[in-house]
Amino acid sequence: MTSNQTTASEIVEPHSDDTEFVFFSGKGGVGKSTVSCATATWLADNDYETLLVTTDPAPNLSDIFGQEIGHEVTEIRDIDNLSAIEIDPDTAAEEYRQETIEPMRQLLDDDQLKTVEEQLNSPCVEEIAAFDNFVDFMDSPAYDVVVFDTAPTGHTIRLMELPSDWNAELDKGGSTCIGPASSMEDKKAQYEQAIDTLQDDDRTTFAFVGKPEESSINEIERSASDLGELGIESQFLVINGYLPESVCEDPFFQGKRNDEQAAIERVQTEFDVDAMATYPLQPGEIAGLDLLSDVGSVIYDGDESTVDVGAATDVDIEQSVDVDALADPESVAEQLTPTDDTRYLFFTGKGGVGKSTVAATSATKLAEAGYETLVVTTDPAAHLEDIFGETVGHDPTSVSQANLDAARIDQEKALEEYREQVLDHVHEMYADKEGSELDAKAAIANVEEELESPCAEEMAALEKFVSYFEKDGYDIVVFDTAPTGHTLRLLELPSDWKGFMDLGSLTKGAAPTKSDQYDEVIETMQDPAQSSFAFVTYPEFTPMMEAYRAAADLQEQVGIETAFVVANYLLPEKYGDNAFFANRRAQQKKYLGETKDRFETPMMLAPLRQDEPVGLDELRAFGDEITGLAELTNKQEVRVS
Repeated sequence: MTSNQTTASEIVEPHSDDTEFVFFSGKGGVGKSTVSCATATWLADNDYETLLVTTDPAPNLSDIFGQEIGHEVTEIRDIDNLSAIEIDPDTAAEEYRQETIEPMRQLLDDDQLKTVEEQLNSPCVEEIAAFDNFVDFMDSPAYDVVVFDTAPTGHTIRLMELPSDWNAELDKGGSTCIGPASSMEDKKAQYEQAIDTLQDDDRTTFAFVGKPEESSINEIERSASDLGELGIESQFLVINGYLPESVCEDPFFQGKRNDEQAAIERVQTEFDVDAMATYPLQPGEIAGLDLLSDVGSVIYDGDESTVDVGAATDVDIEQSVDVDALADPESVAEQLTPTDDTRYLFFTGKGGVGKSTVAATSATKLAEAGYETLVVTTDPAAHLEDIFGETVGHDPTSVSQANLDAARIDQEKALEEYREQVLDHVHEMYADKEGSELDAKAAIANVEEELESPCAEEMAALEKFVSYFEKDGYDIVVFDTAPTGHTLRLLELPSDWKGFMDLGSLTKGAAPTKSDQYDEVIETMQDPAQSSFAFVTYPEFTPMMEAYRAAADLQEQVGIETAFVVANYLLPEKYGDNAFFANRRAQQKKYLGETKDRFETPMMLAPLRQDEPVGLDELRAFGDEITGLAELTNKQEVRVS
């Protein structure tokens, strides 16, 4: 693909009298909010009446602009033409639930209302509540352009396209995974118009922000492909946070910079976008109008960055946290090792935080310590195979390390297995009923459409995931990419729904013991003597807050406590001896302290390496550097056979 045929400014500037929209998407911690704020500021400075909207659960617009913003549209001080709003996702979800259920209070009895309320606790409802807010701001004639920090995902948009035959479903008063069908009637036209606008290149710009790293770029590639299948084309890409050449004064950081530049060159030659821009890493967090102006002028005017990348920031280096004092190797090792039964370890976190590497390293060290270990990944990128440098199949296979097996859940195979299981169940349900032929055809047609839902993909992966709790002979099962609170809550949906999107009951009814089996698995995951959930993050504001919110969701919604936190990519003290890296390290220490205060759990600390470890020898060596893993080599005498 050829990029840069169109300038970034031409991509984001409005082209008509209608309100136009710019959506920024990307994983937590890549600088999406920074680029969104800089874009909105640049547009406002160019005399466009601009609204900036975020649905990010960890919003930092207030920090970036240095003023309170919150859940109401607020004018930004010292910038003409610019307003902003931070939509609180919890408030939005509750507003959506109340708006949906209020008209039903006079029509339904208490039991029926309770069922609807349970239904509206579906995790899908939270996504739709966020989308509902997008819809509100996509009818904003008072603005020339609306900039969205955090775009709706392909997952969310696919939910909005279900069921495809809205009218038939509304007529029969069935259910959808986003609420009772009767409540969707007044939304139908709005949602369809919103999706039409998203698919209209003349009114909508879809942009991705990522880091100059292979994992971040791979995530963007998958997300862009997912959106492309839904008719939404990506036009703009920003690679943010590359190391400035002037500060890379030793072989360690020179090597890191070379890798980043190679990743940028790959993007320039392979990605099919109309425009691309890059922005360098700064010594501190980007906040304040001067820095935002710098970002905007570099991305949209083609200027060189004017910030002195070697200058000190306002981070108090002397008062920063003592990292060694945060480490608790014995407590971490205790969370990793089994007692009487199999220990289940779950490493979870957003894309690009290094969870696959941490999971594979932990599994390797546990096997080396004498524990029979299985490591399983549900990551669609199948990164585990690259890390081990060996083939990893859909079923557990041995790798070249004693006591260690690995498996990769193939999403397509898992979905096909799930599809067959559910459809077989529907056939059985109607096999002995009088006049069932017509009913069976209608039911099968509905279920086949239902199985196109992204919820079905989650349930299929969960089905396969649950099967690994039945694997005998392992002391430890390590999961790379644990199920989220969102996914686990799908299991708790009411089992007696009779509507269209009845994934909960279909799944629970697929086998006589299925519901009991799910209950047992969740009980195992809730038991700290049997299971340990670990969130992998790195010490910056957004990834820390995303991990904290996800951990709170697991605890509040599913009753699963976080056992420990993995703080990854810690800058080494022995490299980068200049003001730039001194300030970056101080900033990391600040957020390490905040992470410790928020989670109140042991911390596994993992250093930044020049290259990601590949192969068992490098994994073992990396394991010796990670807090808690080196202690495992002394545990063989307590191994549970």
